[in-house]
Amino acid sequence: METRTEFFNIYNHGFIRIAVGVPEVRVADPVYNAAQTVELMRQAAEQHTVLTVFPELGLSSYTCEDLFHQQALLEASGAALQTVCDASQAWSMVSVVGLPLEIDQQLFNCAAVIRQGRILGVVPKTFLPGYREFYEVRQFAPAANAHRDTVSLCGQHDIPFGEKLLFHIDGAPPWTFFVEICEDLWVPIPPSSFAALAGATVLLNLSASNVTIAKDAYRHSLVSNQSARCLAAYLYTAAGAGESTTDLAWDGHALVYENGSLLAESERFKPASQLITADLDIERLIQERLRMNTFGQSIQLYRHELTAFRHIDVPLVTPTADRIMPDRIYDRFPYVPSDPSQRNSRCYEAYNIQVQGLAKRLQSATIDKVVIGVSGGLDSTHALIVSARAMDLLGYPRTHILA
Repeated sequence: METRTEFFNIYNHGFIRIAVGVPEVRVADPVYNAAQTVELMRQAAEQHTVLTVFPELGLSSYTCEDLFHQQALLEASGAALQTVCDASQAWSMVSVVGLPLEIDQQLFNCAAVIRQGRILGVVPKTFLPGYREFYEVRQFAPAANAHRDTVSLCGQHDIPFGEKLLFHIDGAPPWTFFVEICEDLWVPIPPSSFAALAGATVLLNLSASNVTIAKDAYRHSLVSNQSARCLAAYLYTAAGAGESTTDLAWDGHALVYENGSLLAESERFKPASQLITADLDIERLIQERLRMNTFGQSIQLYRHELTAFRHIDVPLVTPTADRIMPDRIYDRFPYVPSDPSQRNSRCYEAYNIQVQGLAKRLQSATIDKVVIGVSGGLDSTHALIVSARAMDLLGYPRTHILA
């Protein structure tokens, strides 16, 4: 076990710090896009992160359309990947970038997982949208079309390739992440659902996701729900500034959720690159999975599907020796929201839970009177108010309250 030498370090208390980047891009300009990506990687490294994720097809830009079939763009995207790999040697963290890759005369929409110059794995997109404003099936092949499980890129060979890769970090704390791409989250059963059952506590989504009216609220709902059901952290990043607006618009929406709770969100429609960070409570996620016995039952039910996942060990050295204070902010009063509308709703629920409980107890015990010692303090006053409401519900006069 790794020696814990610094108490004031989030990594020594079951947390990890991650980053989600939204770089400004230029359409079909991988040189520029790689430079923007590397700059955000540098910023993330300065904040002691161990993982940074970038948008779908971020090295080429998402809106290249039929230019994706041009060899010049594909070669330039490969060169951009090499640029990112070379730059990554300066930092210990893992970075995940999106790019198009030609493999066996098919074009795949991929995410490359990189650390210190090494490509640890390549994940192709599982589900390709071909409805409404999306035409990805025109340019790309789905992951199921792949005929191999390893690829060679940037002078590196036998790189794991496939949509079912789990990347494990045996650090302090140990954690596992899984990568899916955009539409993979929008289908009835996202690949990340099975990945969570297979052990992934951190789920990544490299997305493009154009903006339409009220779509941000739907994204929030989607990511929050998936992180809650999977008892996982979910990192979501979408394309932003610089993408073509010929047919679509882009807001650069990035989100970090943990077990249904929002930890960080980007500034939408920002005309420049941006980076958000968050501290994830890995030990809490593991504890929640142990506590929720139906999570384990799901593992047993889908055990045959889970055997298809390949596990990749990531030689990441967690920065446990440095002083790294938490950025995460906890509510001083977690049960009393600061938002008045939420506070009113919470108080309504708490009040009626007590009223319902008391009314049912009186009914079950066939009692039509209650005795309360009223001191004038908050507790006894609240008990009196609850009792009065319970009497109203049961049809008893309030004079049955003996105070």
